[in-house]
Amino acid sequence: MFGLLGPNGAGKTTIVRMLATLLRPERGRAAVCGFDVARQAGRVRQCIGYVPQALSADGSLTGYENMLILAKLAGLRGTQRQRRVAEVLALMQLEDCAGRLVRTYSGGMVRRLEIAQAVLHYPRVLFLDEPTVGLDPVARRTVWDKLAELSRAYRMAILITTHYMDEAEALCSRVGILNRGVMAAAGTPAALKEEMGRPEATLDEVFAHFTGSNLEEGGNYRELRQVRRTSRRLG
Repeated sequence: MFGLLGPNGAGKTTIVRMLATLLRPERGRAAVCGFDVARQAGRVRQCIGYVPQALSADGSLTGYENMLILAKLAGLRGTQRQRRVAEVLALMQLEDCAGRLVRTYSGGMVRRLEIAQAVLHYPRVLFLDEPTVGLDPVARRTVWDKLAELSRAYRMAILITTHYMDEAEALCSRVGILNRGVMAAAGTPAALKEEMGRPEATLDEVFAHFTGSNLEEGGNYRELRQVRRTSRRLG
């Protein structure tokens, strides 16, 4: 699991959206699974899953109906579709609430449903943009545990953006620190601590060292409103 870290406005979401082929790079090039994100966008989409920060599940449908729609779009058919939907719902511990409307779900359940939707087609790479924003500590822990299970079960590479340094340090095998659109540092948390000459440092301190900034400074007014809206919707 790779954690992409950086101050607000550093370009984390922009990079993820480009890798997911939702934004076209203005210059340079990037490849996912060996396919160019600009020239071979269709091939890239076949091998990735994507969970945006903004909620994407339809609250007026049940969890199962949301899954069926995505399974059909992924090209799964008949018994294969039903089997795959049931398999992923069980893995994400959502089978008992699959018949309920999504608007009755807790925030953690909604996030797990969106992750389940993103992996229906057996992607090789999963991108997640701030998946635990607005969740309580228990729900955050559950989401991370399920992501670790997915990575092990399907041998899936996962790239995640997060502002929670404790999560990144404990759960990401490698991290990259983005600053003003440039990768300021990348490696294992332990290697980055060695690079700054303080093996005992926390990842918060590593972050501040390479960016000259502090996570507590927060983002601009528009970014804060988006996070608050997402937090309210997640309950």
